[in-house]
Amino acid sequence: MIPARPPVPTRDIASVLAALTREEKVAMVQGSDFWHLAGVERLGIPSVMVSDGPHGLRQQSQEADHLGVNDAREAVCFPTGAASASSFDPELMRRLGETIGREAQARDLAVVLGPAINIKRSPLCGRNFEYLSEDPYLSSTLAAAYIEGVQKHNVGTSPKHFVANNQETRRMTSSSNIDERALREIYLASFERAVEQAAPWTIMSSYNRVNGTYVGESRELLTGILRDVWGFSGVVVSDWGAVSERVASLKAGLDLEMPASGEATNERLLAAMESGELDERDLDTACRRILELIFRYVDNRETDAVFDPQADHVLARQFAAESIVLLDNPDNVLPLEPDSAIAFIGEFATSPRFQGGGSSHISTSNVTSAVAAAAEAGLNVTYARGYDLEADEPIASLVEEAVATARAADVAVVFAGLPDSYESEGYDRRHLDLPRAHNELIAAVAAVQPRTVVVLHNGSPVSMPWRNDVAGIVEAYLGGEAIGGAVVDILTGAVNPSGRLAETFPLRIEDTPAYLTFGRASDDVSYNEGVFVGYRYYASIGRDVLFPFGHGLSYTTFEVDDLTVSAREMGEDDEIEVSVRVTNTGERAGKEVVQLYVASAPSSLPRPVRELRGFDKVELAAGASARVHFRLSRRAFAHWDTATHDWAVEGGTYGIEICANAHTPLLRTDVAVTASGGAPLAIDRHTRLGDLLEIPSYRLEIDAFFADKKRGLFGNAAIESEAISHEMIEAMMLDMPLRQLASFNDEVGCDEIDTLIARLRAI
Repeated sequence: MIPARPPVPTRDIASVLAALTREEKVAMVQGSDFWHLAGVERLGIPSVMVSDGPHGLRQQSQEADHLGVNDAREAVCFPTGAASASSFDPELMRRLGETIGREAQARDLAVVLGPAINIKRSPLCGRNFEYLSEDPYLSSTLAAAYIEGVQKHNVGTSPKHFVANNQETRRMTSSSNIDERALREIYLASFERAVEQAAPWTIMSSYNRVNGTYVGESRELLTGILRDVWGFSGVVVSDWGAVSERVASLKAGLDLEMPASGEATNERLLAAMESGELDERDLDTACRRILELIFRYVDNRETDAVFDPQADHVLARQFAAESIVLLDNPDNVLPLEPDSAIAFIGEFATSPRFQGGGSSHISTSNVTSAVAAAAEAGLNVTYARGYDLEADEPIASLVEEAVATARAADVAVVFAGLPDSYESEGYDRRHLDLPRAHNELIAAVAAVQPRTVVVLHNGSPVSMPWRNDVAGIVEAYLGGEAIGGAVVDILTGAVNPSGRLAETFPLRIEDTPAYLTFGRASDDVSYNEGVFVGYRYYASIGRDVLFPFGHGLSYTTFEVDDLTVSAREMGEDDEIEVSVRVTNTGERAGKEVVQLYVASAPSSLPRPVRELRGFDKVELAAGASARVHFRLSRRAFAHWDTATHDWAVEGGTYGIEICANAHTPLLRTDVAVTASGGAPLAIDRHTRLGDLLEIPSYRLEIDAFFADKKRGLFGNAAIESEAISHEMIEAMMLDMPLRQLASFNDEVGCDEIDTLIARLRAI
């Protein structure tokens, strides 16, 4: 795919830059206020505005703040990241981006701060409602589509928070201590495809440190990887207040500090240039990038862009419905019969929780509740409040009313979830539980009404002690202002559910791979789980989960078959095309998400049992079939090699799996992949014999070396007795360094070992 490129400013940026004074330059590399980039009136450089996102515009004018405390201009609230990612649909993300980009043009906003694509390392992260996934391939693919959609309207985006900002606890001082392989394969990979494919105008650097260095001061991350390797050419902007030391951050590659930190910063930068601590060329580079951003927007304004809140509310309902996940429906209670008597129970039925708290909070007055949407659809619905949103404990009178309402109905739908106080930017969750009032209400209703369905409004996984007692579970997430209508569309079958979980729902928090290290009272956070994040961990060790990554049901049925690959062997420069047939075997139209995973070959490294490497959402009429195609490059089989500091492929037989979810393969075929990359083995007297024997050319040389030795490779150690078996001796020898061969073979001395080393090095 040819990467997207942003529109080109019509100005001569070099001439504008040359006309700036030093004082104007140092002012330009920080915001003029909370939301505006600095302009220079005498040179015709305007001050442009940025806005929080990513699921709507949080545009503030006066009394600006970063955490949503003060009111913003009314806008449309679309589904949050946790919800929209469950669409598994890049085209939906692109349409969402296009809608927000058009709105931004109509509101004269140059950059939308988003998407938020940090990895969901733990389900307890308070900001997970805003993040897309636990899987970097899914996250980066969806983010790229969103970025392309927004920037189609000549409005910039700012993928955030680069990088490894995976908890809210101590987020401004904590150090995410990650091994190089996990950093590359999981946390950086969540940004990589989005940057290389979609070319965002800006990237937002995070508050935290990585391996002891603040991201905003890491030249390795901001310049070495982001620019030199991935080719990013835009502006690196700080998270709001995330700059620790401005001179160091500017030298590292952080162009724009937000918000303005005052005259003291300007004086510090000027003094640093006078002393030689800061090269003015670094300042010029940052200013050039900022000028390009400003004029890229100004010179490509869409003066005819229209903000239509009613039309976009309709789109928000469509986006939400496509993202809702049907988790369970064992007795086919759903979809609801149109003439049935339905009880809606729970305060979320009239006051849905549709977004999270903090910097992404959208001001809207156009919220549709499920009760209102049901009335509009002509459903026979009675309502009982069930619980008080301000109370964790059940209120007996409300539960009694709910039970009576449920008993009198044909089916009960309980609306439950997490209140605002349970998850937000700024702090992490402490457990996976719903409020006790919600759990006890569900249990009480299910006890009298076997046809009970639970609709969940939450931004991250929850435990479900009542799972086996209810007839259906619908995960609505925080689905934006139109979520009530979208839920009714799903309940009635007006929309066939097609969402898939973009994260794992564990049975217990103790089961999660980061349980022992997440959210502790320390600035040093050890990512001991390495690459085994989310489903990579659960599937690899066979751990049961509540619902797996990629899970989601439909009101129709699908069959996948006829898995084919273009080749059974893959060489150094090859790609492989994979295709599979999908058939709608049910009685109604629906959408299926085809998920392709690569199962690792036998490896010297700990590798996940399978990893997502492709997905596609296909719509089929009842009885219809279609072929879904994927293309796999060698990167799909690669791991990060810490010896060469590059991607490498181990040779072997890999599985190409079509799965219902990360735990359930449906079809598999194998492909033989040749090795590539990897550092040449450094051979000396300390090299392990077993490592040499794994490489065919070395094995041949070693066999030839010992061919004329009477005792062979294992020398006088190859003596079996009751205490010492041949297997034991062989295992010990494989673990021995070359220097110790002399201890076990009286025909091999130090000189001969040196001769063997020379022969091996010559290969």
